[in-house]
Amino acid sequence: MGARLRVVLDQLTHVVDPDHASAASDLATALVSTAPSGCAVEAIIPAGSEVRIPGLADVRRLSLARRELAASWQLGIVPGVGGGLIHSATLMAPLVRHDRVHDHDQTTVTLWDLHAWESPNALPKAAVTWQRAMLKRAVKHADAVVVPSHAVGERLAEIVKLKGRIRVISGAAPTGFVVPLDAVARRASLSLPSGYVVLTGTAESLDAGFRAAVASGKEAVVLDAPEGAEPRFAEIAAAAGLPESRAHVRGPLSADDRAAVFAGASALVATSALAAWPWRVIEAMTLGVPVVAVESGVHRDVIADGGVVVDPSDVPSAVEDAVGDGARRLSVLGADRSRSFSWLGAAERVWGLHADL
Repeated sequence: MGARLRVVLDQLTHVVDPDHASAASDLATALVSTAPSGCAVEAIIPAGSEVRIPGLADVRRLSLARRELAASWQLGIVPGVGGGLIHSATLMAPLVRHDRVHDHDQTTVTLWDLHAWESPNALPKAAVTWQRAMLKRAVKHADAVVVPSHAVGERLAEIVKLKGRIRVISGAAPTGFVVPLDAVARRASLSLPSGYVVLTGTAESLDAGFRAAVASGKEAVVLDAPEGAEPRFAEIAAAAGLPESRAHVRGPLSADDRAAVFAGASALVATSALAAWPWRVIEAMTLGVPVVAVESGVHRDVIADGGVVVDPSDVPSAVEDAVGDGARRLSVLGADRSRSFSWLGAAERVWGLHADL
């Protein structure tokens, strides 16, 4: 009998991070599709959840709901989980002592960003405490910690000692990420203008993006703004010379809404240099939107020659070119670069990781 890879799907009902939830489901689907001959995929889910991924060999539904399960696993209490090969697309995993050599048990986790260490004030205190505690458990008990880029891995190695257990497996855009047929209507429902650039980043980094919008003569649409951040972001825009009426701040959106937003954008400006997987950069490149990003190891890893990576001071001039003469070239380069990232490719590497372990 071949191996069975058991995948933790903890955010099917109680979604803590939409990007992580989507990634886990997309990866699990891809793991089923890429399973080696004789191997199968099972799911581990919290109580009250339903999984709709075709091809799963089995589903282990635990007795605790997601919130209680997170607290329990943080303390190393993992009743009913069982052993075997366990992979989690987040830090949410049953991280306890196990015997990889004799019992063939393995546990691997994924860390998409280091926000809890680099920008803890941007997260709820409980989230920071939980992530730091789970990483400590991973240092003790995980057979590998997966990160999405070499730059994130290098930064993680500075934070904790994992002794060669860091592995790089990149993420991808959501499966089926295309411009919806009702994109125009979706943009109208979001009250978006015509002629804008999309910005991503933090309150500390968005100044460069707003200055770029001014330089290029475009309005700005900020994605993924934290709840209650609109007044602060409007102040930053005004200080950069962009009137509040031309700065459109939006919180987290569905994948279809994001695709509609990108379909109307002249460029994406990624302003954060933090060690985090740039979900929106991948989505923009997938749809052929020109990308300009501030200098960082992650952006160098991910964008490569698929966009423009510059110092923050050079962002305005780079965006001027990206929405003008360089638009077609950057659109083609970005779309081509995006093909380097797929959930099927990630799944094959996850299978390879567990085979190597």
